Amino acid sequence: MSKEFEIAREFEVDATPEQVWQAVTEGTGGWLWPMEAPEPREGGTGPFGSTVAAWDPPHRYTNRLENVDGTSRQTLNQLDYTVEPRDEGRRAWVRYVHSGIFVDDWDNQYDGASRHTDFYLHTLRQYLTHFAARPVAFTTFDGPGASSAAGSFEAVAAALGLADGAAEGDRVQARGPGGRVVDAVLDYRNPYFVGLRTDDALIRIFGRDHWAAPVGVSVHDFAPDADAARTEQDWRGWLDAVFA
Repeated sequence: MSKEFEIAREFEVDATPEQVWQAVTEGTGGWLWPMEAPEPREGGTGPFGSTVAAWDPPHRYTNRLENVDGTSRQTLNQLDYTVEPRDEGRRAWVRYVHSGIFVDDWDNQYDGASRHTDFYLHTLRQYLTHFAARPVAFTTFDGPGASSAAGSFEAVAAALGLADGAAEGDRVQARGPGGRVVDAVLDYRNPYFVGLRTDDALIRIFGRDHWAAPVGVSVHDFAPDADAARTEQDWRGWLDAVFA
């Protein structure tokens, strides 16, 4: 049965409103995934064929997509960003609202969307604080089908070599592709997601086995010599090996 949903979050960040605006309209590859920039006017075309429902730089941006293509589970999707200055414009307050209509399996979809929202917005703040406006090479992929099984995310965390007691904010040495040591800050950790921040990258691990989907990996690489294809090959091989 179709049912409306709304996921609302508010936060402050050490970035100017203009930096936030750039991140949510043009720099999405740095924290979410690359998307075409919206046509800069109300009524213009937004990502994935959406319509720009509000456009007031750098304060308000809304895009709305009806009859969502590629899924039978959603018929309306709207993203709304409100940005206000703080500390004479040196910082920003952001309100984000994701709303729409889920067609079926409402509770499971809402739980997944809500938890992903928290992780994505955390990654946005990491991007704004550490990597704002830097060129990025982005890659994302899912693990093999076996990674959909319950407990798969815990197996991935173990393969990274993360100690049970390692907490957000700790510096860690994770085990990456080819046995390479990844010196990083553990910037996010809960039973659903792990975030690692190196000097040049944001590495995101998604425990989607909680929703009967494969574990996912995304890498936002800001190194000058970053190569998205090489990064995917390395990390995909690492993830496949966990479930070999």
